Amino acid sequence: MEYILNPWPWYISGPLIALVMALLLYFEKTFGMSSNLKTMCAIGGAGKFSDFFKFNWKEQSWNLVVVLGAIIGGFIAVHYLSNDSITDLNPKTVTELKSMGFENSGAALVPNELYDFEALISLKNLLILIIGGLLVGFGTRYADGCTSGHAISGLSSLQKPSLIAVIGFFIGGLIMANLIFPLIFK
Repeated sequence: MEYILNPWPWYISGPLIALVMALLLYFEKTFGMSSNLKTMCAIGGAGKFSDFFKFNWKEQSWNLVVVLGAIIGGFIAVHYLSNDSITDLNPKTVTELKSMGFENSGAALVPNELYDFEALISLKNLLILIIGGLLVGFGTRYADGCTSGHAISGLSSLQKPSLIAVIGFFIGGLIMANLIFPLIFK
């Protein structure tokens, strides 16, 4: 049982992801979480207001099952298949994060300063969430897909736009982690 409760190594999870992607390619499907928002908007009638949402959403309804499975699977993993292990951070990273005000760095899976309910009552955190959400939404729409869609599904089907998008995601992540994040939280 302990083997299941510990984080799974790359040689288990990687081939499982590859197997799922091979099955999706075989059945001529593409995977992507952000496309489900488009599908849900189409189901809700957004096609009356924008041609972007006029498509046969029933062909994408299987992808909603993936979202539901991710939610249920995440809940089961956190509450029943977890041993409360923490993220193994480099001590230098822990020191840097603590200097930015993240007191439980290296002691919890996610920082309380960002993920506790009390963090929502802070104007600064609320603005970060709103602006961050808008930027992620714009970036996802502009790149015609999110990180999971391009990095997992797009690259597995050898799509050049996905390669460009993934390179952009990594560059953006490096800029955020090394330049913008310290500016926001120092």
